[in-house]
Amino acid sequence: MKNCIYSIVFLILVGCSSASNLIENDSYFSKENYVAKHNGEVVPFGYKYSKKKSFKVLSWNVEHFVDSFDDPYINSKRENKPDSLMGNKVDDLIAALKKIDADVVVLQEFESAKFLRNIADNGLSDMGYKYFADVPSHGWYMNVVVMSKFPLGVIYGYGNVTTPILEYRNDKGEPETQNTLNTRMWSVEVYPNSDYNFLLTGVHLKAGRGERNIAMRKGQINFLKQQYKRFLKEDKNKNILVVGDFNSVQGSEEINLFLNEESKREKFIDPLPKTVMTHPSNAPERRLDYMLINTNMYKVYKENSAKVPQLFTPKKMKEISDHLPVITTFIIK
Repeated sequence: MKNCIYSIVFLILVGCSSASNLIENDSYFSKENYVAKHNGEVVPFGYKYSKKKSFKVLSWNVEHFVDSFDDPYINSKRENKPDSLMGNKVDDLIAALKKIDADVVVLQEFESAKFLRNIADNGLSDMGYKYFADVPSHGWYMNVVVMSKFPLGVIYGYGNVTTPILEYRNDKGEPETQNTLNTRMWSVEVYPNSDYNFLLTGVHLKAGRGERNIAMRKGQINFLKQQYKRFLKEDKNKNILVVGDFNSVQGSEEINLFLNEESKREKFIDPLPKTVMTHPSNAPERRLDYMLINTNMYKVYKENSAKVPQLFTPKKMKEISDHLPVITTFIIK
């Protein structure tokens, strides 16, 4: 009986030891060359963190931004034959990105991270953009993509998630759900330096006014809020930034779901002045684009840095997109 007990204890110890993080056995990675030791992520070999004490984030809906190749699985005139529709948008975007010089760039209505990588390689090669990610739709060309000078970690793709159309009933009195738009939401870990990281969520929520569209956005936002509960349960100090085209005006019930949360840990702050509008780009009269910062990350927000940069003439801005870009800066020491 005693031998049996010893055997069980031995097996338990062996099982525990085999579950240890192997990084701890490699002196190079175990000391300082990892970004998330708890899950095994490491800094790319040869990468050196920037010594900058701040970083800038850009979010921009660039309106039907597609490459010159036809994706045979997507049936859309804009995607099938884009050359006559794109004009000088690529060159203008390159010029804009050079002016802004953001460290992290999130673009909505952009075809793919592959396309963005190609633009960066050919037009922004001296700016340090090395990391790209997206969660593309299988059936549509308007995606949300990210480009970063900092290493990226786990990306949480929500394309397979079904969300409710909240507090809405159709003509038959039945509730509805949807999962065709949720590819346009994702979250990804970003690592500006060895001591600071944050969870970035890029969104392009359901467009349109009316009860059903509002209900769809509320369902999408409800899902994101539950995700943040999970992340904050794992780490109560989690830094979270949500950016993109929310298709929701200031003071709307959708935006208030973020801003009026009773739990301080789960509440978000809109740092843009209330007078700042983003749509339409040539004569902005409403705000549809936001950078919402959770209370943890707001501690490093650079005061008054959230703004809409003045890049080109209104006419040229309209040629690029019907939305204006939004930028924000954070101070890390």
